[in-house]
Amino acid sequence: MEDYNSNNNSNNNLNINSGNETINTLLLSQSPEDIGIAAEILKSGGLVAFPTETVYGLGGDGLSAEAAGKIYAAKGRPSDNPLIVHIADVSDVEKLAASIPDKARALMEAFWPGPLTIILPKKSLVPDTTTGGLATVAIRMPSHPAALELIRQSGVYIAAPSANTSGRPSPTTAQHVMEDMAGRIGAVIDGGPVGIGIESTIVSLTGDIPTILRPGFITKQMLEAIIGQVHIDPALIKPDPNIRPQAPGMKYTHYSPKGQLTIVEDSNNPEIISQNVIDKINSLIEQNPDTVVLTTGQTADKYNTDRIILLGEDHQKSSTVASRLYAALRKCDEMGAQYILSENFSQGELGGAIMNRLLRAAGHKVIRTP
Repeated sequence: MEDYNSNNNSNNNLNINSGNETINTLLLSQSPEDIGIAAEILKSGGLVAFPTETVYGLGGDGLSAEAAGKIYAAKGRPSDNPLIVHIADVSDVEKLAASIPDKARALMEAFWPGPLTIILPKKSLVPDTTTGGLATVAIRMPSHPAALELIRQSGVYIAAPSANTSGRPSPTTAQHVMEDMAGRIGAVIDGGPVGIGIESTIVSLTGDIPTILRPGFITKQMLEAIIGQVHIDPALIKPDPNIRPQAPGMKYTHYSPKGQLTIVEDSNNPEIISQNVIDKINSLIEQNPDTVVLTTGQTADKYNTDRIILLGEDHQKSSTVASRLYAALRKCDEMGAQYILSENFSQGELGGAIMNRLLRAAGHKVIRTP
């Protein structure tokens, strides 16, 4: 049984051939001197991975179409999937956004720096390459001190998706970044394991009613306490493969381990890990004994296998589940899991955000018991 806290040993083999070109990827500390080295890489048009309070980001100059193109290439990311621009001062929004409604300012005051991304109409200096061809720009002010220091030292507004190859689980340690990005980018700043573990909440303020395009640590209830009514984009509930994504993570399969992930839940009450759910998972384990199960300490001893990864001791402690989720999905790959079964983790304040990630990682493959 694995109680997975996402602490791994460092990988010192930095020269990994990514295909067309091998780059000597530097593994840097959070010291001002090392951040200065990373800042110079950004200023020269290169890419740097860095820690935030949510996940590790893969950064390049957000006002450079060429740098944005390098981000898409390094990740293998579709070019219509917009990037988030990271800033270090609230006043920088004035330089990037064509208009800023009062509700946006209220959210900035309440939640910045922090895990909230705000979408606004963009100014022309933000290249279409950064925004996936959209007339809007996604802006966030992270709270991690290394991220803020990197933005300030570089003098660059940093466009940064998560620092993983496209479709893979997002990285929550520098080691995860090195697994995917060594040989592809200039440097990785090692800030240790991140705190939150899932990406920022994204809210669009380009329409009449603010709309959540990606759930995260900042919940709908928290947003509504500041600005009143907030909608949830229908695409989060029923994804449409034919639409252009308005924010990262809306259209494509994301966060996936290499094995087939399936969620098992009770059709009458998904939040309850019923005996029917336990029996179904055990039946599937019997068919494929190498199956790995994602669970918590509440039900781990009920499964007929030792191939278990704990996301915490209690389903209700959703912040712990969120912080361990991506590391657990990567652990499945380390274990060589071809089949992965997950309980429903919709309990707790972050349950909606956790299930958003799990459903996308599973390609919406869900088994519902009677």
